[in-house]
Amino acid sequence: MSRPHGRGPLVLGIETSCDETGVGLVRDGALLADALASSVDEHARYGGVVPEIAARAHLEAMVPTIERALAAAGARPADLDAVAVTAGPGLAGALLVGVAAAKAYALALGVPLYGVHHLAAHVAVDTLEHGPLPSPSIALLVSGGHSSLLLVEDLAAVPVKSLGATVDDAAGEAYDKVARLLGMPFPGGPPIDRAARDGSPTIPFPRGKAGDGTFDFSFSGLKTAVARWVEARGRAGEPVPIADVAASFQEAVVDVLTAKAVGAATAHGVDTIVIGGGVAANSRLRALAAERCSAAGITLRVPRPGLCTDNGAMVAALGALQAAAGVTPSPLDLPASSTLPLGV
Repeated sequence: MSRPHGRGPLVLGIETSCDETGVGLVRDGALLADALASSVDEHARYGGVVPEIAARAHLEAMVPTIERALAAAGARPADLDAVAVTAGPGLAGALLVGVAAAKAYALALGVPLYGVHHLAAHVAVDTLEHGPLPSPSIALLVSGGHSSLLLVEDLAAVPVKSLGATVDDAAGEAYDKVARLLGMPFPGGPPIDRAARDGSPTIPFPRGKAGDGTFDFSFSGLKTAVARWVEARGRAGEPVPIADVAASFQEAVVDVLTAKAVGAATAHGVDTIVIGGGVAANSRLRALAAERCSAAGITLRVPRPGLCTDNGAMVAALGALQAAAGVTPSPLDLPASSTLPLGV
């Protein structure tokens, strides 16, 4: 088999921060393979991700998923020039599986190892679709574990700066909890998004921290307000308008997310916003962000839905940027950190 075409480094990316085993291959800004093995069905009956189950699933899926990615790219392990892996944040046991596998491949092949930050990787994946990210840019990352606003300069060489983050529940976590309240399956984002399309966002649910002058988020109060509203309808013997509740809850979430993202861009004189994370696949978030960015003269970049959720492509994308820029590789005693801070 001949070596895959391209001049830049061929980078293998491994992502195991939560319940999805992702493996990607990237060279010269092009995605050559993106293989995924998800254990979400094993967690559904618990209404959330069980760390021990996730770690075991990663262990079982790791080698087959890497082999699928290599086959899809027409590559062999010997073709790899570097290995990148999510070093954190995430579930400790899940991260350990990915980091151990990455170390093994890097050591066996004699190639550099790059431990990357999960949030920075979510930003980097956009470059696979839309090219280099303008500097500076604002990144809005929204998922089950994170709701963050970041100032991004040079992804490869300059640490990403946090402008704001959730102080309690992440947006995706709130979606999961409200979905359970409404009798919807886990994960809650897709079913709420679907139900909301048939509803009207007329219920005045609160917008946490909307006007506090910060770029932080809070969704715990919103989740509680939805629960109290639904409980009150039940006590009164009235039916719960599921579609209207879904639409009103979703509007409260995306209203705050988009307003703060545009506010951050304006405050920092930035004219590009990139949205990433699993919730970035939400149709209403995409629509309202496009509307508000257009009104403010801001360019909006959002990857296709398949690249918004956790995947190996995003890790490979950031690892490839670092390898091409000559960033010092990580040591082979790289730790997995469930609370890895930005800028590390």
